[in-house]
Amino acid sequence: MIKKHGSANWKGSLQDGNGTVSTQTGVLDEQNYGFKSRFEDGTNTNPEELIGAAHAACYSMALSMILGKSDLTPDNVDTKATVSLEEVEGGFAITKIHLDVTASVPGASAEQFEEAAQAAKEGCPVSKVLTGAEITMDAKLA
Repeated sequence: MIKKHGSANWKGSLQDGNGTVSTQTGVLDEQNYGFKSRFEDGTNTNPEELIGAAHAACYSMALSMILGKSDLTPDNVDTKATVSLEEVEGGFAITKIHLDVTASVPGASAEQFEEAAQAAKEGCPVSKVLTGAEITMDAKLA
C-alpha cells in the first residue's frame, strides 16, 4: 500500500481567517489559502484548484499508461481540470469536473486515442475518488 499525505492549518473565522497547506514532498510548503481565493478572486490557492491539479496530473499519467498498453507513447499530454463548486441544498459541493485534454501521440488513430482517453477518465484513481461529481471531458489528438 502506498500512502502520501498533505496537511493544512487554519486560523480564524471562515471569511477573515487564513490557512496554509503543505505536502509530504515539500513541493507545497505552507502555501497560503483562504476564503477570497476560494469564493472570490484572491491570489492564494484553494482546495478546488488543488483537486483540479491532482485530477489533471492523475489523468495524464493514466492516459500515458493506457496508451502504453497499445505500444503508443505520447510526446505530450496537456490536461486542464476545471472544478465546479456550487451551493446546493445543505451547503457547497463539488458538482462537476471537466477535463480538457490535448495530446500528441505518434502513430495513434483517432479511435485508439478516444478509447484510451475514455478509459483514463474512468480509471484514474482521482476520478474514482470523485464519484460524487459529474466528470466530463473534451479530448483531442494534436
